[in-house]
Amino acid sequence: MATTADSAPRVRSVRVTLWILLIVYIFNFIDRQIVNILAEPIARDLNLSDTQIGLMTGLAFALFYTVLGIPIARFADRGTTNRPKVIAIALALWSLMTALCGLAQNFAQLLLARIGVGVGEAGCTPPAHSLISDMVPPERRSSALAFYSLGIPVGTLMGMIIGGTLVDFLGWREAFLIVGLPGIALALLVWFVLKDPRHADAATILRNQSQPAALPLKEALREVMLSRAFVLLLFAGSAASFLAYGKTTWTTIFFQRTHGMTPGEVGLWFGLLAGIGGMLGTWLGGYLADRFGTKNRRHVLSAPAIGMALAVPLALLAYQAPTWPLALALLFVPTVFNSFYYGPTYSAAQGLVPVRARAIAAATLLFFQNLIGLGLGPLFFGMLSDWIQPVYGADSVRYVLYGAACLGLVPAFFFWRCGLRLNDELDQKG
Repeated sequence: MATTADSAPRVRSVRVTLWILLIVYIFNFIDRQIVNILAEPIARDLNLSDTQIGLMTGLAFALFYTVLGIPIARFADRGTTNRPKVIAIALALWSLMTALCGLAQNFAQLLLARIGVGVGEAGCTPPAHSLISDMVPPERRSSALAFYSLGIPVGTLMGMIIGGTLVDFLGWREAFLIVGLPGIALALLVWFVLKDPRHADAATILRNQSQPAALPLKEALREVMLSRAFVLLLFAGSAASFLAYGKTTWTTIFFQRTHGMTPGEVGLWFGLLAGIGGMLGTWLGGYLADRFGTKNRRHVLSAPAIGMALAVPLALLAYQAPTWPLALALLFVPTVFNSFYYGPTYSAAQGLVPVRARAIAAATLLFFQNLIGLGLGPLFFGMLSDWIQPVYGADSVRYVLYGAACLGLVPAFFFWRCGLRLNDELDQKG
């Protein structure tokens, strides 16, 4: 067992790693989500339809992000792979491609740049989840991954506020350039500061080199999919992601079209709501999972199941509110409830598979969440808005969001079903 003197530096190392990875994930979501607040000005400038907006904000990014996540995760699972170096290279690439979005002169060029952002971001979360899971004990894993997942609401908040402010004062092209380039400097920090515990010293490196090679992709995927709880988690996480990404994109447009707000106003007020509500919900979801999940493992996912069900009526009230301040106020609690799932979902995924398949588990979950959620959520809602626009006009987005709110019962059901199996399966594999 480690002595107190030995454990103190290790605790500091874990904290430094978690904080740096959080900052990286914040940059990840700033670069991913800023396009949502810029979508309406881009559409006016490049004459885009709602379907093209959905394609640009979702599928163009998600397709390459999800497909490349699996081989990158398999590479990260190898004992000899330096995971922080993988993250640093990925960060530099997606930051550069974000800046290039600002140079696009037409829809095709913008689509290619967004694909480049997706290619870079594919190398972030699977190795980060694997790294965190190796450094943090199982009883603290939900909280640690929830802390990392705070990058989602914080990055969304910053992307909306920064993007909305920049587009109001400078333009959407300048917004892409200003938020993209600083990520390259952060990549250098990650490269030189973060250490992989598998490469801590010569003895550790030698031990990792003597271990069996990473599981073949087919075998790793088979290990992951053998867990019935993991399959249910895929359904739950994918449905939650489909609604989260779709609603985020079209709620920003809803406030501009229905309530006449500028991008800067939406970025500030909706960004604050989504950011603060998301941070509170993400932290609270991880806390509740660790607090009650240690007593009964099925309760790791109880908060997401209950929260998403309770969010439905409040969201319906928000989208029919007559004024934007009332709509924002009513959206706060559903935003908190809908954010409960981040930490518990990824923590459960890591505990349902063997150690050598952890990055593959994260990548598999991300594959379905982002292909179905990020890829199809904004696109589906955009196509639906185009379809009903002849009847409802500019109010078409409001009716699309009514449907999205009601669909929140779907992930709630699957989180509940998955939770029933966690006592039998969680942390049973070495």
